Amino acid sequence: MTADDIRVARRGPVTGHGGSPAHAVVVGGGLAGVTCALQLAESGVRVTLLEGRPRLGGLAFSFRRGDLTVDNGQHVYLRCCTAYRWFLERIDGARLAPVQPRLDVPVLDVGHPGGPRLGRLRRSALPVPLHLARSLATYPHLSLAERASVGRAALALKKLDPADPALDGIDFATWLGRHGQSARAVEALWDLVGVATLNAVAPHASMGLAAMVFKTGLLSEPGAADIGWAHVPLGELHDTRARRALDALGVRTELRTKAERITRGDDGRWTVRVPGETLEADAVVLAVPQREARGLLPDGALDDPDRLLDIGTAPILNLHVVYDRKVLRQPFFAALGSPVQWVFDRTDSSGLTGGGQYLAVSQSAAQDEIDEPVAALRERYLPELERLLPAARGAGVRDFFVTRERTATFAPTPGVGRLRPGARTHAPGLYLAGAWTATGWPATMEGAVRSGFSAAGAALSALGRHYDHPLQEAA
Repeated sequence: MTADDIRVARRGPVTGHGGSPAHAVVVGGGLAGVTCALQLAESGVRVTLLEGRPRLGGLAFSFRRGDLTVDNGQHVYLRCCTAYRWFLERIDGARLAPVQPRLDVPVLDVGHPGGPRLGRLRRSALPVPLHLARSLATYPHLSLAERASVGRAALALKKLDPADPALDGIDFATWLGRHGQSARAVEALWDLVGVATLNAVAPHASMGLAAMVFKTGLLSEPGAADIGWAHVPLGELHDTRARRALDALGVRTELRTKAERITRGDDGRWTVRVPGETLEADAVVLAVPQREARGLLPDGALDDPDRLLDIGTAPILNLHVVYDRKVLRQPFFAALGSPVQWVFDRTDSSGLTGGGQYLAVSQSAAQDEIDEPVAALRERYLPELERLLPAARGAGVRDFFVTRERTATFAPTPGVGRLRPGARTHAPGLYLAGAWTATGWPATMEGAVRSGFSAAGAALSALGRHYDHPLQEAA
């Protein structure tokens, strides 16, 4: 018997309608749905998890291509992502997705008139904001005046409350302009970080979400922005190990199973119709994308359910290149003066053998390129990689392919905060989860896990069970 079994046995099952053990149906097996299912099951609720795909993990997954195991896109997290770090620990995967000892981001500018320049964004062990002072003072991609203005803007940003509704109504670029940030400072620093975390350039990003990212990641504690990423395929974490954790708690997981309709009976119980079966539940959690959630919501569940359709989406494009030799010595780098944004070495995690190297090029806010043919992308990006990586100029390309997530994240546009609903609906026993809900975070793995906590806590409260929030326990 595991520690989780003992915990549930000590608490006993949660009672639902009619005195029978409570049953919850979680619709959606991404990080939000898996987290919610784990939390409900650990608290004594019988859980059925429905997922329309043949795997768990949502939009952070892996697939096979020949002998390679490929992630659909490069996903990273920061040390300040305490909810996602909890998730990794819970599925026994933390050691497989370690965090840097200290923030260290190589930034290569190939557009400088004097030739390519390499700079680094690093932190020291000094307290905030001095932990970034030395790195900023020597950052070669900004002038001395620009570095000073960045410091002043950072101090002003530190005073903001990201939850202030007024910040949600303006765009990040407007705020940066008011605080003296040049176009170069936006490109070489603010967008370098912001595009990767928000999936939007500064003019299209809510200031509230931008403030949350920069204040939490760079200005909360020295190690907050240290970067972590999976050193194994994402499927090993978000599918295989997550499924193992669910199984250990007795969660019934049904893959390739989509909810067709949900209704609430006169007795207060919910009915979830799936192909070939009808499930009855005391609680239902919709942990699916906003448009899908809108299609399943019963009348009256939200004041204005069509507002969910006003939450836009933003794409992410990933280019995958397999070379016949090693062309990159760093685990990753960011680029300036090039359409290339971030490049990661995925050789070991993919299982590539034979002495080559597999690079993943992650392109966020890719609205202009998401539908371009592979041939056109290859023609544009292989020469760019040769500009950035001299060793690639004589290397053979074994494979070049593209993965596209057209609705990778919700669009963090100004005003999106008022559109994002909380976990509770007006329908008793019906809850929402997903990174697009009101987590306070942008569309990240962290936000998805936090939404799972919120939905589970709301459901357990309604069922009369005290909820021990994992992050509060950790604190």
